[in-house]
Amino acid sequence: MSPPPPPRHLHLLSILALLALFPPLLLASSSFPLPTIAIAAVSSTATASPDHLACALVPCGNGTDYQISCASVTNSSAEPQNYSYGGGGGGGESSPFSALVAGDGYLCSAGPTSSPAMAMRWWDLRDSDAPSKRVYRGDALSAVSGGGAYVCGIAGDERIRCWRWPSSGTVPQRVRFSAVAAGGGFACGLVKGSGEVRCFGDGDTAGRAPKGPHAMLAAGERHACAVSVESGEVFCWGEAAAVAASSPRPAGVAAGRAVSSLAVGDAVTCVLWGNWTVACWPPEEAAPPRAVAAQQFVALEAKGKVVCGVLMSDYSLVCWGPGVVGGGARKVFDRVLPGPCAPWASCACGVWSGSGPLCGGGAGGPAVCYPCGYSPPMKALAPTSSASSSHSGGKRRLSDLAIALISAGIGSGVLAAVAAVAAVYCLRRRGRSDGRSQDSGRRIHAEPNGGGPVAPRVERRLSALLSKGPNTTVEQFPLVALRAATGGFSPSHRIGSGGFGTVYRASLPDGREVAIKRAERRVRGRDPGAASSSSSAAAAARRAASDDREAAFVSELALLSRVNHKNLVRLLGFCADGGERILVYEFMPNGTLHDHLHKLPSPPLSPPLASWPARLRLALGAARGIEYMHTYAVPPIIHRDIKSPNILLDASWTAKVSDFGLSLLNVNADADDVINAAAADEPPASLMTAGTVGYMDPEYYRLQHLTDKSDVYSFGVVLLELLSGCKVIQRFEGSGTPKNVVDVTVPHIEADRVHRVLDARLPLPTPGEMEAVAYVGYLAADCVRPAGRDRPTMSEVVGVLERAVAACEEEDVEGGGGEAALSRSCTDGSTTA
Repeated sequence: MSPPPPPRHLHLLSILALLALFPPLLLASSSFPLPTIAIAAVSSTATASPDHLACALVPCGNGTDYQISCASVTNSSAEPQNYSYGGGGGGGESSPFSALVAGDGYLCSAGPTSSPAMAMRWWDLRDSDAPSKRVYRGDALSAVSGGGAYVCGIAGDERIRCWRWPSSGTVPQRVRFSAVAAGGGFACGLVKGSGEVRCFGDGDTAGRAPKGPHAMLAAGERHACAVSVESGEVFCWGEAAAVAASSPRPAGVAAGRAVSSLAVGDAVTCVLWGNWTVACWPPEEAAPPRAVAAQQFVALEAKGKVVCGVLMSDYSLVCWGPGVVGGGARKVFDRVLPGPCAPWASCACGVWSGSGPLCGGGAGGPAVCYPCGYSPPMKALAPTSSASSSHSGGKRRLSDLAIALISAGIGSGVLAAVAAVAAVYCLRRRGRSDGRSQDSGRRIHAEPNGGGPVAPRVERRLSALLSKGPNTTVEQFPLVALRAATGGFSPSHRIGSGGFGTVYRASLPDGREVAIKRAERRVRGRDPGAASSSSSAAAAARRAASDDREAAFVSELALLSRVNHKNLVRLLGFCADGGERILVYEFMPNGTLHDHLHKLPSPPLSPPLASWPARLRLALGAARGIEYMHTYAVPPIIHRDIKSPNILLDASWTAKVSDFGLSLLNVNADADDVINAAAADEPPASLMTAGTVGYMDPEYYRLQHLTDKSDVYSFGVVLLELLSGCKVIQRFEGSGTPKNVVDVTVPHIEADRVHRVLDARLPLPTPGEMEAVAYVGYLAADCVRPAGRDRPTMSEVVGVLERAVAACEEEDVEGGGGEAALSRSCTDGSTTA
């Protein structure tokens, strides 16, 4: 553990923590600076109630091109209208635009952001046959906002420009702004750097701007609101009646809570809190219906008394308010682009999970940026062990503002420290494993005691095993038959290699497709004493590696000849002729989970990884295989090397655990070995540390304390791989130092930010899937607890995964109407559903 920082470092951390109190300054507008949803109001006469249209960038058939579509939320007989680059309604072509704003009788779009020149086009919604008009072409706009009958934006010179501006108030030209909000006859901006609010135009709002630094500005028809940097309170100003009706109340309700977004309509104010749930005032008119009150939103807009938001669960657009058809929440579009797409590398604080496919890219491609400074928790209830409940419970009692402070001010420092510790850990492990075979894939093999005692013990075990006579399930193959099946172990038959040796694909004379694993032959007859010291060291290393392979051969043969389960790779036979050590398995045509996650090109993803339910089913299959070893094998088996390369996929994509070369029976250490090792003050060779870097239980690695919970830890790492799509050790964005997937993902999961770690190559889970996926995320975090006693058993792991899979299947059957019964109590010692 690193020593505590000296006092001067504590002083620096205090400064960083104070700076982190002001994350709203990192967000420049009420939703996205370039919003992709908007609400327009269209009135047929001066006295008629306006028809409100919800507009969004809606995916076309292929899911990556978008068209502008508007649908009425207050008129059930109105048909949706699509708008294209060329002109009026009715078009269906893909739009090059990436931002939408709307107001009284108009729709305006701007883009593309990727082009050197950005264009803005204007549609008159009162005349559907009128062609669109270009009102701007020039430098990229960093923010746009619509209100009244005009639109305002911030151009490259950081000055506010307004188009079709009807007000007598002049727009300041000498002030640089970071945000803009257009209202009814007025507009406001945040002065860059100071956060001071400046308003201009007509009416009471322009002359009543608050003092002091503010953030996340939003404006409506008669008032505007912003978040005070000093207190965190939502402050509104403007026409007295509108402010009195829509100010957040009681007066201090907003203080101390992080705010992630604002939306302001006509005497309506809505807030997305730091956990991305919505609250609106006055509640009797604008409060969200029960169906969406507990949902989380990515973006929020308001116009008149209508409020629309993009759900985080599936990126659908829902609207509510007086006059909305149906009287409650109405889903207007099944899927919309929630915000502007940007290169992944430009997203300083990550991307919204599942937004990669929406932007036409996969991992590392364009995506919707996640706002800096906020740490929204998931709403789904998730399992946790009893030992960890108090730990995470205390964390969840922190206010949203404190969570924002920790994540923005201290989180980066903590991650840097973890990265440094991980680097030292890997370097030390590398030093300890010098002399081992370089093709072992970072495996840490059981080290023989001096290189001598292992060979006699292995030979003794092999002789004892073969003396038991033929086995009804495992066949002894002659070497000549295996040579013939592999063309003399030809490279053309080779399909892989590892610490044990080389794997070949072959067809037996009876037609069976098999995988043949052949250990490298041990070189005998050499006299180490006749060699130089360097040659002796090399020879000793070769003997040690050979002894490891001998031990792995006997272990795998002994274990797999005793077990039979559909989620364990089946051993068909072996060959032990002379110095040859060969194992014959059923062939697994779809390779390893590791290859499908990390090596094979995508898109498209392989079927077991192409959807969240499929990934959970795959995890469940592997978990059942490990549970069988721990619970139903007699005596129980500890695998010691659970990892994604050792989970194979058969022709029907069933997951099967493989590679039992390092496995141990809980009672397989010879009594003489244990006694002799104890006398020498060292563990027996069969019980010394073995496994793969990144997957190893730290308790086992540090203390050589091996239990079945060591396999649980390794399986938890595999779950994190499945959820995140990340390799177990890799360089992540913004860091040149390799990090372990546990260090990167678990802090987000424990802070209720499961969606932040999900594989961006997959679409965001549906609401039912999201709950199940979050549930499994908490299971994974429980599996990798530092202390084995705090981890669930594999039977508990299987129970949790079964409930998660059932929740997904129930949603598929019921079309999303089911209520998955998932709770944190599911791993507190009970496996009862």
